[in-house]
Order: sequence, then structure tokens, then C-alpha cells
Amino acid sequence: MPLSDDLSGIPTSISSAWIGDWNRVIEGILSHAASTGPDLGRVLSACPDFALGQAIRGVSCLLLGRAEMVAVARQAYAAALAGAPATMREMAFVHALGDWLQGRPSRAAARIQVVLTLNPRDALAMKMVQAIHFIMGRPDAMRASVEGVLAAWTDHPARGYILGCHAFTLEETGEFARAERIGRDGVAMAPADAWGLHAVAHVYDSTGRATEGLTWLTGREASWAHCNNFRFHVWWHRALMHLDLGAHDTALALYDADIRAEKTDDYRDIANGASLLARLELEGVDVGDRWDELADLSENRATDGCLAFADLHYMLALCGGERDKAALGLIARMQATRPLANEAARVIAHPGLHVAQGLHAFATGDYPMAWMHLRAGRADLVQIGGSHAQRDVFDRITIEAALRSGCTEAAEALLRDRMARRGGALDGYAAARLSLIHAVQAQAV
Repeated sequence: MPLSDDLSGIPTSISSAWIGDWNRVIEGILSHAASTGPDLGRVLSACPDFALGQAIRGVSCLLLGRAEMVAVARQAYAAALAGAPATMREMAFVHALGDWLQGRPSRAAARIQVVLTLNPRDALAMKMVQAIHFIMGRPDAMRASVEGVLAAWTDHPARGYILGCHAFTLEETGEFARAERIGRDGVAMAPADAWGLHAVAHVYDSTGRATEGLTWLTGREASWAHCNNFRFHVWWHRALMHLDLGAHDTALALYDADIRAEKTDDYRDIANGASLLARLELEGVDVGDRWDELADLSENRATDGCLAFADLHYMLALCGGERDKAALGLIARMQATRPLANEAARVIAHPGLHVAQGLHAFATGDYPMAWMHLRAGRADLVQIGGSHAQRDVFDRITIEAALRSGCTEAAEALLRDRMARRGGALDGYAAARLSLIHAVQAQAV
């Protein structure tokens, strides 16, 4: 079959009649579009032996962190292997799927990175490397990957999207000013790039500039309206900014109207909801019965065992909803994890288990035990994946456990460390806790 060039100019073994549809899939992956799944489904219905399409289907299933999707990913892998003759590049994606199915996502990312190094303008490879490293908690690798090919994207039709990815990696590695500037440039080139838009929102979160963050997001809702469930996450960022400014009612209103507009059991959506409710409760806000639906969903998903990040947010929901039996069951499942050669299982075993035990102890009022476990998991917390902003809820609970255990000096040290990692920024949370600590210390004199 003659090869057709995709939007990056990469020869692709799909019928020329379907290359436009395949390009829409790539554009959808770049922009987190809700249309991507249906678009890919149509391509594979028409071209079931398209190995690259099957590989992307399989990798996308594994990114969902759902136990039942592993079987679907295996079906996609089998279809890819049995498909029509493919290019060496395409087969690298297929074998990367096989790597991940064997429990080695880092090897999958490395294999796709080779593809990207050989084809530095490959938008699909660029975004897939970012996605895998993100869920495995490797911001340095994300940044190195983007920066290694950025020079080849000067005239790329999707240049705005790589700038958005670059901005996010800069923010996650502490270069906030560059991240803001490059992220703004990227959004100007690609207004539909919700990832780049949210990278700039991360900068405002990390640098304690909630008011500027709200200004940035307000009026740009169209940049994430087209998204899949990623749109809920952008609304979550907006709610965090209101929370930092003390506008708790507004944060709750966003929770109801946008963040949990759809009561999905996707772990990323549960994470948005659970982490916001946990933050609100730490501020003394009554969140009503909102924990109940998250706890119901988390109880059903707690046996998945796919990602530590998911497990820990399920634990937040189970504790918030007072599902003690289910929470203990989740801890028991994590304790029974046998890491062996499975990378995700190793992270579940540590730091995942310590953090889960700490969250449960905190919920039951055993603050010294919570402090012990959360402190043990904190140094390696980045390994659970996600962003600094997402993991910050566990940092806050750790600090709170230290405070409630009477370890004010340790709590202050954690706050100072948190501030240092956030460019020295003093956000509303840190300001309130430092004020409390100083008041306690003054009384002790």
C-alpha cells in the first residue's frame, strides 16, 4: 500500500482515503478533544488492520488506569500484530504497547522516544512520550524529551502544542517565568490547546498568584470546552484559585456545576473531586454529602490496582465518605501487591502504601500514625505521577498531620520546603499555616 504523509509529514501506512481522519485523531490527541475516541473508532472500523491505530488504541486504554481496559489493550495489541505490513516506526509503537502490557511503561516510553529522536517532528510520538512519563511521575524526562526536538518544530503546523508541552515541563521543573511566557505563546498559536492553557494555570498556582490565574482562565473557556474529561480538570484549577482566595462557596459551586458535572468513575475525575473536597475540609468547610457519590464509585474501583495515583485518590474518597471497611480493604490489596518487574506495582508498594495508610490514619484521628506514614512516603511521592498541583493535597495533609501531632517545627520545615519548591511563593494555605505555627510558638514562650 502506498504510504500517506500525516500532519507531521511522517509516512503512514493507512489508505490515503483515511489519512485526513487519522490526522483528526492526532489533532484530537494533541488537544485532548472529546471527539478523539469516536474518530479513532471510525478509522479502525474502516481500517482494522492499521497497526499504528491499534497500538494507539491500546496505549490509550492503559492510560485510563482501569483494570477492565487491560483486556481491551491486549486485544488491540493482538490486532496490531496481525495487521497489515507496517513501517518500522509504526511497529515501534506496537512493541511499546507490548512493553507496557508486560508492566514496563518506562521501556514503552523509551521505545517511542527512539521514534521521536529519529523523526523529531513526529507529533504523535511527542505527545505519547509526554503522556507516559506524566503518569509515571517523571517531569525531568518529559522536559528532556520536548527540548530534544523543539528546534525541529519551528515551522510545524502543530507548533503551539509542543510549546504547551514545553511550558508544562518547565513549570513542573521549577522554571516558572519561562513556563508562563512559553505557555502564553503556545496558546496564542493553538487556542484549542487546553494542556498549554492549563500549564500557565499551573504557574499561577505554583507561584501563589490566584487572582492572576483567574484573569488568565476567565474568558478562555472555549479553549477547554471541546475537551474530553480534561475539561473538568481545568475547572478544578479554577476552583483551586478561588479556594486560595478564601472563596469557598465559589469553589463548591464550581464543584457542583463543572468539576462533577458528570458523575464518572474515571480516576482522574475522582481525583479532581476528592482532592478539592479534602482541601476544603482542611479549611474547615462543611462539604455536605458530596463525598457519598465519590465513595460509592471509589469502592467499586478500589480493586483495580493499576496506578498508585488512582488508589490514593480512591482512599481520599473512601475516608471522606467514611467507608472504613472499603478503605481497609484497599490497604490490604496494596499490601498484597507483588512488585516483581511491574513498575506500577512497585510504586503502589512504595510510596503508595505508606501514603494510603497515612490517609486512613488521618481520617480516623490517629495523627501521630498518620504523620509517621505520610512522612515515610513524602520523599518519593513524585513517583505516583500527576503534577505538583495534584500531589499538593497529600503535602497539605502531611503538614496537617504534623501540626495535629504537636510537631510544629517539623510542620514549619515542611511548609518552608513546599514554598521553596514553589519558587518561594506564599499562597493562602501556607500563609494561614505559618501564622498558626507562629501563634503556637509565641504562646509557648
